[in-house]
Amino acid sequence: MFIVKYLKLVEIQTKVASIIPFILGTLYAVYRFGDFELLHFALMLISLLSFDMATTAINNYYDYIKAKRKHGYGYEVHNAIVQYKMNPRGVAAIIIVLLILAIGAGLWLFMETGWLLLLLGGLSFAVGILYSFGPLAISRMPLGEIFSGLFMGFVIPFVSVYIHAQDKLASLDLDIQSLTVTLHVDLLETLLILLISVPAIFGIANIMLANNICDVEDDIENRRYTLPVYIGRPRAIQLFRWLYYASYIDLIVLIMLKVPLLLVILALATLIPVRKNLIRFADNPVKQYTFKLAVQNFVLISTGRIVILALALLFML
Repeated sequence: MFIVKYLKLVEIQTKVASIIPFILGTLYAVYRFGDFELLHFALMLISLLSFDMATTAINNYYDYIKAKRKHGYGYEVHNAIVQYKMNPRGVAAIIIVLLILAIGAGLWLFMETGWLLLLLGGLSFAVGILYSFGPLAISRMPLGEIFSGLFMGFVIPFVSVYIHAQDKLASLDLDIQSLTVTLHVDLLETLLILLISVPAIFGIANIMLANNICDVEDDIENRRYTLPVYIGRPRAIQLFRWLYYASYIDLIVLIMLKVPLLLVILALATLIPVRKNLIRFADNPVKQYTFKLAVQNFVLISTGRIVILALALLFML
C-alpha cells in the first residue's frame, strides 16, 4: 500500500516529461559524437528522477498546505496527501530523502565531469524548488510554461549530451588563484541541440498549459495566477495549438544532420494523431477527460524523435 501512495504522491506517470528528454539527449550524443559514458548515464538518471519526484511531492505538499478551497472539484482525489490521508511529516521526510539522493548523485556526476555540470545542475535544482515552493512559486505565475519547457525540454537534453561529450560541446574552467572563470561553448552544437529539443520544449510547455487551461476557475479561487488566467482560455487554447505545429521545426535539423529522408517523413506522420488530439482538447478542455491528450501528444512527438534517432544509428552501423 505504501508503494501505491508513494507513486501517487510523486505522480510517477508524469516522469516521462523528464525521462524522455534525457533519452533524447543521450541518443543524440551517440548519434552526433559517437560517445556514451555508462557511469555518467546512471548518475544523471538517478539524480534526475529523484529530483523530479521530489519537486512533484513538494508541489502536492505545498498545494495541500496552501489550498483555500477544500471541498468539491475532486479535491479529495486530486492530491495524494488528502486521498490517502498521508501524514504531512512523513511526506516531508520522503521529500528530504529524495533530495539527498538527487544531490548526492548530482555531486558525484559533477566530480566526474566539471564545473559546468555543477552550474547547470544547481540552476536546475533552484528552479525546480522555486517552481513549487515559496510565496512566489513559479507554478502559480504566468511563467510556468516557459520555465518548465526550457529547463526540462532543453537543459535536460543539453546536459544529457554534455555528460558524454564534454570536450566537444562546452567547458567551464575555474582558476581559484587568479579568480577567473573561463567559459567555452560551441555555439553551433548548442544551437543544434536547442533546435532538436524544440518538440520536447513545446510539448512540456503544453502539458503545463493544458493543465492550467483546465484549472482556470479553480486557480482563480486558489489564487494561482497562471498564464490562461491572464490571457483567457480562448487565447490559451490558440497558443496550445500553435506550439504543437511549431514543434515540427526540428525536422529541418534532422535533415541537416543527414538523418535519412524516409525517417524524417515518418516523424512528420505523427502530426496526424497530434492534430486530432489537440482538436479534441480544444473542444472540451476538462482535466478528467482530455488533459491526458496533452501528455499523449508529448509522448507521440518525442518518442517519435527517439525512434528516428535510434533507427538513424542503425543506418550508420
